[in-house]
Amino acid sequence: MPGELAARLEPIVADAVSGAGFDLDALDVQQAGRRKLVKVVVDSDDGVGLDEVADVSRAVSAVLDENEQLIAGAYTLEVTSPGVDRPLTRPRHWRRSRFRLVRITPRDGAEYVARVGHAGEDGVRVLADGEIRDVRYADVVKAVIEIEFRQPPTEELKLLDQDASGNNTAEPEEDPK
Repeated sequence: MPGELAARLEPIVADAVSGAGFDLDALDVQQAGRRKLVKVVVDSDDGVGLDEVADVSRAVSAVLDENEQLIAGAYTLEVTSPGVDRPLTRPRHWRRSRFRLVRITPRDGAEYVARVGHAGEDGVRVLADGEIRDVRYADVVKAVIEIEFRQPPTEELKLLDQDASGNNTAEPEEDPK
């Protein structure tokens, strides 16, 4: 029943979230005693601040109240942003993780850690072991952000930036004569 309810609520909640300028990352409905817990996870390219979470919460609450016949009873609304442990499953997750370290479990081969570069619709460019690689999303079983306690090395960021802009200076330059 909660899964069916979440499916019916999703378009309504998604409209309210996008109207507030955010993406609906996840919607979950669980039974919590006599009440239902409606958990809404929102995200954006610029992140989500506390004031923005409050704005989204008000917008979602208003549309849920307008459609109270769907919930049919008391509910608790929880609006939050995704945690760093959220798996990267969509191109926008990769795009929002640019320059971050990610632990990648490929469909074939060993798990590795790489720094995220340019993310497209079908794949992402990453820096792993000093080399730029193309990774297709379809070839990734799991990818999660690795927490860093230091600033990323400037050289790595520069390499990824140059790669994204097409100025790959990793190629050997000819000596002027």
